[in-house]
Amino acid sequence: MNLWVLLQGFGLGATMIIPIGAQNAYVLNQGIKRNHHLTTATICSLLDTLFISLGIFGGGAILSQNELLLTSVTLGGIAFLSIYGLLSLKSAFKPESHGETKGEVLARGKRTVVLGALAVTVLNPHLYLDTVVILGSIGGQFEGNDRVAFAMGTVLASFVWFYSLSLGAAKLGPTLSKPNVKKGIDIAIATMMFVIAGILAHGLIDQYLS
Repeated sequence: MNLWVLLQGFGLGATMIIPIGAQNAYVLNQGIKRNHHLTTATICSLLDTLFISLGIFGGGAILSQNELLLTSVTLGGIAFLSIYGLLSLKSAFKPESHGETKGEVLARGKRTVVLGALAVTVLNPHLYLDTVVILGSIGGQFEGNDRVAFAMGTVLASFVWFYSLSLGAAKLGPTLSKPNVKKGIDIAIATMMFVIAGILAHGLIDQYLS
């Protein structure tokens, strides 16, 4: 196996996954609450593995060549990110007295957390653009074992990042869960969601004006 290609996959995968997105925001929040945070990281990593593999081994070309499908995914991404941003803003400015108590957080079952992780991944069209289209189109240029090595590198980046984020958030939970800190995190997440949605919208407008 070509170690250099694997490292290329790891580096590119990290640049796609690390920037704050809906998945990262969800993993971060579950880590701060220590609410099945490792389960959340596992689900997000496994789903990334699925979509990255689909993209690199053929799915990326299908999506990128279908203009109507790609436009639909982009529009869905803009809507999803905008709604997630609004929800983060709502959380940031929610009165402290209405915040969740530790008992309320623990009362949430694993099923609820799993469904949340599935939602921020499967229902997030921006993820398809990153993993299936971008990583898929690049990874699809490799042949044979090099393509496998590239895929393994990107998948490894996903596992390393989500587990690091989850464990780090859990360790720093007491600090990150302070009202002012949590408010700042929610505002930062909302801002990033709106910025990404704006970039997608700008690209879509340019595409149809050109």
